[in-house]
Amino acid sequence: MAGGDVPVDADGLDDRAGTVGGVRNGQRVESASVPPPQAVSDVSDDSDDPLFGPRSVTWRVHADPVFPIAGVRALILQALHPLTMAAVAQHRGFDEDFWGRLDRTGRYVSTLTYAPASSARRAAAQVRGIHRKLRGTDPDTGETFRLDRPDLLLWVHCCEVESFLSTARRAGAPITAEDADRYLREQVQVAEMVGIPPRMVPASVEQMDRYFAAVQPDLGLTDDARRGVRVLVLPPMAGKVRFLTPARPAWAGLAGVAFGLMPTWARRRYRMPGLPTTDLAATGGVRALRAALLALPDNWTGPPEVIAARSEMARLAQLEGRAG
Repeated sequence: MAGGDVPVDADGLDDRAGTVGGVRNGQRVESASVPPPQAVSDVSDDSDDPLFGPRSVTWRVHADPVFPIAGVRALILQALHPLTMAAVAQHRGFDEDFWGRLDRTGRYVSTLTYAPASSARRAAAQVRGIHRKLRGTDPDTGETFRLDRPDLLLWVHCCEVESFLSTARRAGAPITAEDADRYLREQVQVAEMVGIPPRMVPASVEQMDRYFAAVQPDLGLTDDARRGVRVLVLPPMAGKVRFLTPARPAWAGLAGVAFGLMPTWARRRYRMPGLPTTDLAATGGVRALRAALLALPDNWTGPPEVIAARSEMARLAQLEGRAG
């Protein structure tokens, strides 16, 4: 789901049919074979209906109460790409209007997930138009790059959907291996809407794993990434909120959970523990958090469109249960 308020870059488009990959600084990243996306039921072509619906895995993943944690994880993971973070830093950075950026990104994802397909396509077209006009400068080479370069858009997309999916599964959401592959297939059309050729987009968990293995040589913890993640962990807050409420420690705790849920190789890039015990502790923590959130009233754990989606999924499940 590349887009939102994260600027990203396409001279690196891999023109070979059926591949996932790209180029950075003239070096081609070896890529994984990707078959053409299969047709997915409950993905609508009708502009009056949402792109997805109550039978889609997308609704189940995106309406899960741990979804906000997945969003923070995605941002932390995205920061490891030097060009992506250079683009963010050169276009206002995380520290300017942090909460506004976060809100716009959340609303963008909600629009693509729950709004009528016509609204989703307009939102994607707007993001695509913004990226098309912007340029960044590679801090290592001084070369100018486009922010709509497909390999960078692909990085943002993969960080987002992999974070959304893996966080929900580790938190205990009832998502099978087949469901997980189906979710990634559903998201191929979203990637295409922001300008990523479908042949580049991982459409299964196995393909996603191969993508991240292939792209790791391009990643690193830059000064821009350090600054961005520092703001992400300790965002600006009004004095009264910071000192008179538990907002800051609560947010820091959420960011800590998100860090713990990162892949081992990514945590090591941040010089954090990559031990198996860290994974076990993070999984246990996010499962406990999900259980606590599920015990709260629905309107405490999501905006109106998410609550409506949960209600529709529950209604459909009840009807199908009766029919069965």
